[in-house]
Amino acid sequence: MTERRRRLRLHPVSLPEAVVPWAALELEMKACVRCHLASLRHQVVVYRGAPRPWVLFIGEAPGKEEDASGLPFVGRAGRILDRAVAASGLRPRDWGVTNVIMCRPPQNRFDRRAAAACRPWLEAKFGTLDPRVLVTLGTHALEAFAPEELPISRAAGHAATIWGRTLFPMLHPASTLHSKRYGERWRDDWARFAVLLPSLRPDPFAEGSKPRICSASPAGGLAPPGDGPGRALPLRS
Repeated sequence: MTERRRRLRLHPVSLPEAVVPWAALELEMKACVRCHLASLRHQVVVYRGAPRPWVLFIGEAPGKEEDASGLPFVGRAGRILDRAVAASGLRPRDWGVTNVIMCRPPQNRFDRRAAAACRPWLEAKFGTLDPRVLVTLGTHALEAFAPEELPISRAAGHAATIWGRTLFPMLHPASTLHSKRYGERWRDDWARFAVLLPSLRPDPFAEGSKPRICSASPAGGLAPPGDGPGRALPLRS
């Protein structure tokens, strides 16, 4: 059975046909029982960040601290990510972070069956949040969106295009905790990303480009005002 799960092919994420209001979407996601992880989790880990980010980071799966808090990237890897984001010049209203899988897998091992079950939720989140820049963190996040760009060792730090948006793969921040070489690669890739960011930033005077302000910083989780992120917003082509 383990071998079968390992060989399970993940179908790449695609754009949703309809955009669901965030409040309704979040309620559905938190009640999800689509896979076996529902009986093991403490919380469904949905999203952390701005109500309508123009940069969206996608990780792989929640860990112990995320399972306890209900927020993605709040452990050691999350602190590495937050420092890199702050150093790049991105503001709290600019970005958000989520995962391919919303429930913590046993022993923090990426679960491909759970990823397949979560795929519709990931597509719905992407459609509702509607970012213009997608940053995948790690192999499995890149595989979920652009498997043709693998391996991550080659793709990290190099921009590509997906659905008319910018895709920027990176190593997972947790990898920097175990390897000096990966730490150096992480810093180099972020330096490239920081140089690229000004050319990707939305025009504040363009119609529909002004982000709605979240009432809490990313470190404090999502607290959307009013209708929350992504009321029925048209997708950019």
